[in-house]
Amino acid sequence: MTVDIKKAQDVYKDAGESVIFTTLMLNHKDLQKEKDAIAEFSDMSNSIINSMRIRDPEAQAHIAWGFGSDAWDYLFPDAPKPKELENFKEIKGPKYTAVSTPGDIFIHVRSKKMAVCYELMDQFMGILRPITSVEDETHGFRYIEGRAIIGFIDGTENPAGIESMDYTLIDDDEDPEFVNGSYAFAQKYTHNMDAWKKLKTEDQEKAIGRHKFSDRELDDDEKLPNAHNVVSKDEEGGVEHKIVRMNVPFSDPAKDITGTYFIGYSKGFAITNRMLKNMFTQSDRLLDFSTPITGNLFFIPSKTTLEKIADGDY
Repeated sequence: MTVDIKKAQDVYKDAGESVIFTTLMLNHKDLQKEKDAIAEFSDMSNSIINSMRIRDPEAQAHIAWGFGSDAWDYLFPDAPKPKELENFKEIKGPKYTAVSTPGDIFIHVRSKKMAVCYELMDQFMGILRPITSVEDETHGFRYIEGRAIIGFIDGTENPAGIESMDYTLIDDDEDPEFVNGSYAFAQKYTHNMDAWKKLKTEDQEKAIGRHKFSDRELDDDEKLPNAHNVVSKDEEGGVEHKIVRMNVPFSDPAKDITGTYFIGYSKGFAITNRMLKNMFTQSDRLLDFSTPITGNLFFIPSKTTLEKIADGDY
């Protein structure tokens, strides 16, 4: 089976104007009931999505959803398991820690309209609510000019369009049982915006490694040794490896809570994990202003795998 983007979920760069990230925990009380609901959701989710795209094509709805390692073991104990699906192991650096938090089911919905995100999630949860509890729900938005909430352009180095499937979709050589699937790493950060805003623009640029307004990369001698775009790279074997990443702003301004929801899609979690290890072991300058409060890994099945789940083959 060859890679086919039509058989994959929406694991490419498209941050959307409005975003909902939802992490659910299975009840772990009635396995058969929960398996039946997951089979129904695997069967119905694509129909719900297609219906919404017909109802409001201009909203450009894109959705990806999948399973954590514990959920896969619980629901499908006798089925094959994606090779790199495991519980995320926290990464302790000299100053900061990338925490590991629970998550059984992960849903990433984005659209040009929050009303469409709501309608999709409302229908999804009509199936999932009886068998789950909510671990986290985060509503994000597109910031001005597509910038991250800290003011810099997001995703300049991202693979774009059809090129992205070379970086996100599993192929025969990697895991033939799960071709067209993907791994999603989700991590939620809160920011000390007051401290960040007190930095001079030049110091912010040195911390990120890019010019704030033009988005041009700084010369190497202008960057801090632990600038974000230096230490967040994976250059294993002398080659730069990429993932498809989105940094989605969220905020409750009256509560003085502002942050970034990071989602990274990849064909193998090892790449993302090396990026995280680099960031935390080398004390990424951005971490002086950003605190990770969640961190979990999920497998995003292909539509072919979802059909097997719906048919009870797993």
